[in-house]
Amino acid sequence: MSHNNAGDAVSGHEPSAATATAHATPEGNPQAAARSAGFVASLGAMFLMATSAIGPGFITQTTVFTVQMGAAFAFAILVSILVDVAIQLNVWRVLGVSGLRAQELGNTVLPGLGWVMAAFVFIGGAVFNIGNIGGTGLGMNAMFGIDARIGGAISALIAIFIFVSKKAGLALDRIVVALGAIMILLMIYVAVVSAPPVGDALKNTVLPEEVDFLVITTLIGGTVGGYITFAGAHRLIDSGLTGVENVKSITQVSVLGIIVTGIMRVLLFLAILGVVASGVTLAGDNMAADAFRHAAGEIGVRFFGVVLWAAGLTSVVGASYTSISFITTQETKARTRSWMTIAFIAVCAVVYLWLNQAPQKLLIFAGAFNGLILPIGFAAVLWVAWRRRDLLQGYKYPAWLLFVGVLTWLLTLYLAWSSLSKLGTLWA
Repeated sequence: MSHNNAGDAVSGHEPSAATATAHATPEGNPQAAARSAGFVASLGAMFLMATSAIGPGFITQTTVFTVQMGAAFAFAILVSILVDVAIQLNVWRVLGVSGLRAQELGNTVLPGLGWVMAAFVFIGGAVFNIGNIGGTGLGMNAMFGIDARIGGAISALIAIFIFVSKKAGLALDRIVVALGAIMILLMIYVAVVSAPPVGDALKNTVLPEEVDFLVITTLIGGTVGGYITFAGAHRLIDSGLTGVENVKSITQVSVLGIIVTGIMRVLLFLAILGVVASGVTLAGDNMAADAFRHAAGEIGVRFFGVVLWAAGLTSVVGASYTSISFITTQETKARTRSWMTIAFIAVCAVVYLWLNQAPQKLLIFAGAFNGLILPIGFAAVLWVAWRRRDLLQGYKYPAWLLFVGVLTWLLTLYLAWSSLSKLGTLWA
């Protein structure tokens, strides 16, 4: 089993950890094989969450808000990371121990609630997918200089072919791992050469000069909102790594995924901050590419384009897989699921082309929208942790984790309410 075999995940033929063990080691040490299969399953779940979170929206949001807020953006990053960890610790543990998908859990708590959640996640996933396709267009624009709409249309067609072919999905998996390493190295390089005011950033992390709740809500929505909240946990369930005995692994993977996204956010923030602090004015629909050009020259723009395109494509795969998983059941035929996924991508691409909206604004809106729907799904998760021990196989849920979860849920409610009055200003 690969880290993030898009073809397997799409077609519904994801092997369980036990099955992977049997296939990998017909002979040998069964315990070692089981540990190996569990490790691979964990990486697969983390990778799906990470590639969904570190998409074009992530890159664009970080750039726009760094330009807008400067060093004060550091505080928003800190708050979003802390909230992300608290949310994912609870979501992954409840879903992982119960072995139930989010909508199944919701329907068990309150009949019909799961389908309400599914509707919100599906709509949010569609909005995010439109933004993801827009992001692939920005990536191709940075790589080849072609129109972003044409690049988005081409990328949508490629994503559709990925859902049809398992081998293409496996190839994409390996390519994205390599591009992920390039992306991290490029971020480190640009963060160093742009010479950001690190001291100012550290000061604003704890003593911010400005606090913007829409920005914080958007960051939270972009990393754990909507479908992203459940992408990794659903992957974990598909892999068979569930139950009380796997609590430790589930916890480690959920936190590691957020740490990876947090490191990427900080590196990108510092890279852009260095460019802005040097007096360069960034404007237009592709500020991130412009920042990389100022920091690393023309080659930086080309590498940025490749990574942005790959991030967008993997986010399209993640959004489509998870959104369709919410409106189907485990009894749905794999072929039917595949055609629904293809239709989902095609409709999102058509809407993107029809709107002719600046992709940057769509990407920001996607994050804010997902931040608004986050409290609903999280409330169901916390209710199960508090009142439905029967769904957790008798597992005694840690009181401290539930307490942190409730405080975080109240914060997401407040942030969602605060963002309602400001969301329209994106198009003002």
